Amino acid sequence: MKIALIGADGQLGFDLLNLLPTEKCRPLFYPDFDVREAQKTRDILQSLAPDVVINTAAFHRVDECEDRPEEALIVNAVAVRNLALICRERNAVLVHFSTDYVFDGRKRTPYVEEDEPAPLNVYGVSKLAGEYFVRSVCQKYFLIRTCGLYGSAGCREKGMNFVELMLHLEKSGRPLRVVDDQWVTPTSTEELAGRILELLGTERYGLYHMTNEGQCTWYEFAREIFSLVGRAANLSPIDSQAYGAKARRPAYSVLENQRAKALGITDFSPWREALKNYLKKKGLSLVG
Repeated sequence: MKIALIGADGQLGFDLLNLLPTEKCRPLFYPDFDVREAQKTRDILQSLAPDVVINTAAFHRVDECEDRPEEALIVNAVAVRNLALICRERNAVLVHFSTDYVFDGRKRTPYVEEDEPAPLNVYGVSKLAGEYFVRSVCQKYFLIRTCGLYGSAGCREKGMNFVELMLHLEKSGRPLRVVDDQWVTPTSTEELAGRILELLGTERYGLYHMTNEGQCTWYEFAREIFSLVGRAANLSPIDSQAYGAKARRPAYSVLENQRAKALGITDFSPWREALKNYLKKKGLSLVG
């Protein structure tokens, strides 16, 4: 099985690349491989003739999407349609990633795959459009919604993941204000990558939710980071309105891994355990 891995230098791409057999995986890096360049994308993928295309490329700077909706739609929807068409023509499997931000957060129990999307911001709209293209165009696909990703490679677009950003800002001694009214599930890209490989070993195509277990607010996530490494950060909670982000976020976007569990995919660990493992692998000493 030959695999083309788009975005192999990103957080999730990096962990997938570490797990995939070298002789079977061709990593594709931006800007040499840019999903916005439709003809070049087609030419490269045709020359590689992969059995599986894994697409981790995305425009996911949520607030910037509000100012650059056309770019968000080009990367997160139009380019995804092009990949789906190429995969359909080649009878290849497409693995594509979406987001908890396709939901509006009005629910107060974890969202399952059958729940109706209703995005609140441009980013969520663009990712949902990409989902619809995959589902309507591609015959063999794994469409995976996830949430709050962090990984050892860091986020190429954002510069740092949330964990690294909190640790970096704490060193400056400046006050940290983190929203305490948005419920999510922080998710380890290392764990997610392992579950993706399991899923690839099946032919049970379709939509899956995949996150670590449990839920917390972003403030609670930050508090746990500092608690585990024994740092007394100048951290305080704030609500979304006071924080004043440009893009609206769902108040609750926790996902339930309903289909993955039914399929027998290895359970994800609780988010706190995944965070501990991440911090240990980063060489940080934990307390308690």
